[in-house]
Amino acid sequence: MTNNSVALPRRAVKLAAAASAAALFAAACGSGDSTAGQGSPAAAEVSMVHYFSDEGGSKAMAQVLSLCQTKSGEKIKNSPAEQEAFKDAILVQLAGSNPPDLLSYWAGAKTQYLVDQQRLAPLDDVWAKSGLDQAIPATLTEAAATYSGKKYLLPLDYHYVGMFYNPKAMAKAGVTEMPKTWDELLATADKLKAAGITPFALGSKNRWPAQFWFDYLLLRTAGPDYRAQLMAGKAKYTDPQVAEAFDRWKQLFEKGYFNDNPNGYDWPDASDMVSSGKAAMTLMGTWISGYWDGNQVKAGEGYDFFPFPEVTAGIPQASLGPVDGFAISAGAGNQAGAEKVLACLASPEAQQTIALTQGALAPNPKADLSAQNEIMHKAAEVVSKSPVFAFNYDLATTPEMSDAGLNALAQFVNNPADAATALQEAQGTADGVFAGS
Repeated sequence: MTNNSVALPRRAVKLAAAASAAALFAAACGSGDSTAGQGSPAAAEVSMVHYFSDEGGSKAMAQVLSLCQTKSGEKIKNSPAEQEAFKDAILVQLAGSNPPDLLSYWAGAKTQYLVDQQRLAPLDDVWAKSGLDQAIPATLTEAAATYSGKKYLLPLDYHYVGMFYNPKAMAKAGVTEMPKTWDELLATADKLKAAGITPFALGSKNRWPAQFWFDYLLLRTAGPDYRAQLMAGKAKYTDPQVAEAFDRWKQLFEKGYFNDNPNGYDWPDASDMVSSGKAAMTLMGTWISGYWDGNQVKAGEGYDFFPFPEVTAGIPQASLGPVDGFAISAGAGNQAGAEKVLACLASPEAQQTIALTQGALAPNPKADLSAQNEIMHKAAEVVSKSPVFAFNYDLATTPEMSDAGLNALAQFVNNPADAATALQEAQGTADGVFAGS
């Protein structure tokens, strides 16, 4: 996070880029191009904008859209977008006159924001008509699909964030048991550093990978209830509970447990540090499994994971991660067609394809994930036994606050000694965002 003299121009550039990206989305929605071929009027197609645009996501969506065009009988106009550009551009497009019929989005506060802005269409009718209560478990429907008393988001997949590690690097340092407590984690890091191996790899160039450290440290010390209060503006970033989480995180930097210049690397770079043995661990979501599998890093031999350790005894051991979903825009030009495609996206076949290709878990319990590797099965078991499943930071608080909060995390990673300033600036934003709430 920066001072106002820097932040305002940066925001202006960001909004300009978002407007440009949104114009491209809109052009895609209004053109005659279709994943099913040429020649059909745009009104007869279902326009879809989504952020599954990387190699794995593109492969998965190509299969899913082929399936759903066949099952629904609808032609789908496929408009993928790079994830970071999508975050602002979709807001611009939804506020304009040509929103997409279907859009991917993240469950949690981000979806609640769009619901509050009346940008999404309720899904209760299609939910009942298509029998989606049989496709999506009630607990996930309540946590990820339901906002302001109505259903607005169809969960498509979800991920679990854990401590992924290189077993060979651990063995080289003499680590035979994975840490279950904070003290054991520190002892493990000491052994790794002594062996010349960086304990933790972090690639926070796009800010969001750093949030998982803050999330888990706060969840493991102050607990899920306090964190929910902070996300809603009922607690302060200057509270001692937040300071404790940052103090523990700062200790790791002071001990030299992280790679140099984390903000100069992206998460695949950090993943490569671990798979190559230069680093031992990285705190990341299960999508890393799909990344490593694609790079021929073998599950169980080249990588494994363990849950983030207990820090304060007696605190519920929450699991953390995002839920991806699809929504229908309030201004959809082809809502009937969008509803047919949405029902297909809830099917076992579609969710199986996404999960297997993306390294994700499937909401639909009938999706056959037996082909997934042992790491994914273990992650699913951890989630199933967790007393709490929490959304990661940028999905747990409002878009305005999450943007400022991610800036604060990036500022902290850049200069851990000045955590107090980063938190004070974050609270300054929170005072404005949550004023009167």
